[in-house]
Amino acid sequence: MSATETSQDGLGIPALVASHAGVWIADAQGHVRGLGRGEAIARAGDSPHLLLNAPVTASRLGLGELPGLDLLELFAFLFPACFVVPTPRGLAAVLDMAPPAHEGDAAFLQRAASALLAVPGRPDWAQRHGAWTSLQSLIRQRWAWAPHLARLIAKPKSPERHVFQLLPRWEEAPARAAPRVVVLNDAEVESELARLVGAGAEQREGQRAYARAAARAFAPRQEAGRPHMVLAEAGTGIGKTLGYLAPAARWAGQADGAVWVATYTKALQRQLDAETQRIWPDPAERRDRVVVRKGRENHLCLLNLEDAVQGGFGGRAAVFARLAERWAEYTRDGDMVGGDLPGWLPPLFGRTSFAGLTDRRGECIYAACPHYRSCFIERAARASAGADLVIANHALVMINAARGRAEGAGLNRLVFDEGHHLFDAADATFAVGLTGREAVELKNWLLGPERAAGRGRRRGLAARLADCISYDDEAARAVEAVAEAARALPNEAWGARVAADAGDTAVERLLAAVRAQVLARAPADEADSLYGLETEVADVSPRLVEAAADAAAALQKLARPMAQLDGRLALLLDDPPDWLDGSARARVEGARAGLQLRGQLISAWSALLARLGGPADPDFIDWLEIARTDGRLIDVGIQRRWLDPMRPFAATVLEAAHGVLVTSATLRSRPDALADDWREAERRTGAAQLPGPALHFSAASPFDYAAQARVLIVTDVRPRDVAALAHAYRALIEAAGGGTLGLFTAIARLRAVHARLADPLARSGLPLYAQHVDPIDTATLVDMFRAEPGASLLGTDALRDGVDVPGESLRQVIMEGVPWPRRTVLHAARRAAGGGNAFDDRVTMGRLAQAFGRLIRRADDRGHFVLLGPAVPSRLLGAFPSGVPIERVTLDQAIALVKAGVKAGVEAGKAVPDVPSLGPQ
Repeated sequence: MSATETSQDGLGIPALVASHAGVWIADAQGHVRGLGRGEAIARAGDSPHLLLNAPVTASRLGLGELPGLDLLELFAFLFPACFVVPTPRGLAAVLDMAPPAHEGDAAFLQRAASALLAVPGRPDWAQRHGAWTSLQSLIRQRWAWAPHLARLIAKPKSPERHVFQLLPRWEEAPARAAPRVVVLNDAEVESELARLVGAGAEQREGQRAYARAAARAFAPRQEAGRPHMVLAEAGTGIGKTLGYLAPAARWAGQADGAVWVATYTKALQRQLDAETQRIWPDPAERRDRVVVRKGRENHLCLLNLEDAVQGGFGGRAAVFARLAERWAEYTRDGDMVGGDLPGWLPPLFGRTSFAGLTDRRGECIYAACPHYRSCFIERAARASAGADLVIANHALVMINAARGRAEGAGLNRLVFDEGHHLFDAADATFAVGLTGREAVELKNWLLGPERAAGRGRRRGLAARLADCISYDDEAARAVEAVAEAARALPNEAWGARVAADAGDTAVERLLAAVRAQVLARAPADEADSLYGLETEVADVSPRLVEAAADAAAALQKLARPMAQLDGRLALLLDDPPDWLDGSARARVEGARAGLQLRGQLISAWSALLARLGGPADPDFIDWLEIARTDGRLIDVGIQRRWLDPMRPFAATVLEAAHGVLVTSATLRSRPDALADDWREAERRTGAAQLPGPALHFSAASPFDYAAQARVLIVTDVRPRDVAALAHAYRALIEAAGGGTLGLFTAIARLRAVHARLADPLARSGLPLYAQHVDPIDTATLVDMFRAEPGASLLGTDALRDGVDVPGESLRQVIMEGVPWPRRTVLHAARRAAGGGNAFDDRVTMGRLAQAFGRLIRRADDRGHFVLLGPAVPSRLLGAFPSGVPIERVTLDQAIALVKAGVKAGVEAGKAVPDVPSLGPQ
């Protein structure tokens, strides 16, 4: 659309588009023109404009926020639990509209708004129920879209039921019997695999061999504590997902048992969930057979939602609460992180709006909640007991095993996909941290959060157990003693006092002493840095030793009445009175489980505090830490990790299981095989801790890496020279025509390079997105990168793993340097125990292998992997697949090779996507 063209169906509302390439406005008549940022800011301040993703538009204008009519908010209201790529092209695709003529086609927003506002008039609008009732609340909140919708949505003839009435309620079910003994033979495993792959699909011997090996994890166990453990490395393209789903589904069906499939990333969880449609195509059957599990903090808390819509939230947060309430009626499982709540929706309203609705640790009151029977989390937990496949993350499986809370017949058969991350997941799961945040969470569970005071919320032990202990004086005294002792824990404002080197309680004074010790040992150039600091626990100050002793005494004073209360509640359950109905029993059982768990936590904290004045324990690594983000204090405390976290992992997870499959494309640090050396893989998966040997399987990728990929090591760019890095990234992205994933080892360098790249690339018609810069969640950034032609994406570790972008959207990966491990107290200890430089090399090669794996995802992919580093050690190059060409070149030579590769792709029919023009200036 040219500057003189007009929109044919505008609403009489101007529209604003801002990008790194420029700013455009469409007036009320649809006339489009370019303008400067200053004029755009002034116009947007004078009257509301149509926008698409207001936070992103604001950031492009250099503003903190920008009021207006955001089409994404309107979409979320009209289509709850539905996703759209939050770009003009993405919106055009779901609305079946012609895409914008060019990047500056601001009138497209007017056409899209008209299309969206036509939805309520359609007789087939599937999300009509609840819209009118929700809109009445949004009118009171003065939501910008409310007046436009009010004349379009008629009042229903009969009152609409509220979401709290509509949600299904779970019912108690008898315990599931232990799985039957089943022996899978190779023929039936291959038959199931053939069914899942499809009749017309290519039969891949590598995939069939993989499925047969995976089936060994489902053989009957012959001896307690000796599970069948299979370590299976399958190169990209083998088809390992269906390879293990085939025996898993067959075993679950025949044995009437559950298989838990655990991943490290949410992206793979979504992919797995989609793949199960091949096994159970009927949606109703699939709902019963497949359950997706995540940590509690990922889900909508219905009690928090009730508080929010009843006045607990104000302003924009109240609008988000109403949209979340509408989403809750249509969501599959209440998952707000990676589920069917669009990842772009919460950032439109600010981070605190989202956090206020999720199930924050330390606050759940379980059976005391009026929504307990319809709780998304509790419903998923109970559905797991009867499911065939439970898709979870590594941490949740470990936590359930450690707490003895495996639903159904236990964690009998386990599949750990992305197994190269198993060590990291165990490291975090079995860690102990006595920090300000952790202590506040404990206090919140015991007393209830301070911010909930006066709102009538049933938080804290006293409120939850009031009726149960009213007849037991000893239990009541124990609750009072717990409440009194818990005052030694920090309150919500602890951070400010600790930052001032002070504290009101024993634990706050401990945290202040920790902070002082860390700062005393920090290098002069790091004490005032924007990021975290740490120091090992060695020869600590007398002040810290004294503070630790006081804190330990305070914790013991708290632990005693907690144990006494647990004992009294046990007696209540053993000899229940007549008034102890099912609901009260559930509350008592929940309180006991919570008391025991937190008693274990206090014991671990006490051991950690004893370390400050005593000898080191060779099994653990301890350090003091100040956590900061952009100079803002996040947390302070004492951290403890296992030197080898696979010891507790094996003891709590592996030994109790009957069969375990650990799989990945990079189980070993290098895919060429000195490859018959599985020692490191066995150590990092826990197999080395078991009494019996693990079965090893490996299948090389079917891809022709020698023909499909090339590794270029650029020798004349210094990794820490931001100007040189920015020049290299720009030249290489332009040479490839976009389609580039840029990986950084430091957020600061990513931001600095992005600041130099974004505008010139945008003016060339090459959009650039960036993690840690754009106010968009990572998963949505990847969706935008995948969908937008010519786009590139910059990111850090989260984009090195679990990102699946096949085809022309990703044809180049650039790393800004060798991804050496960061020097920390934890790393130093493990490096010393793991072989020094050899340990560093293994970690680094694993990271390089994962990064390279983003490039070639299917047989017709082509691309370049560019590593910017003047002195990349040759010993690391074994991280790349055998046969892939590796060349050390100058930047100019790399640019020429990338251009030649693009040209060859065009000649072979793999054309680079057309890049949209910028439109009127």
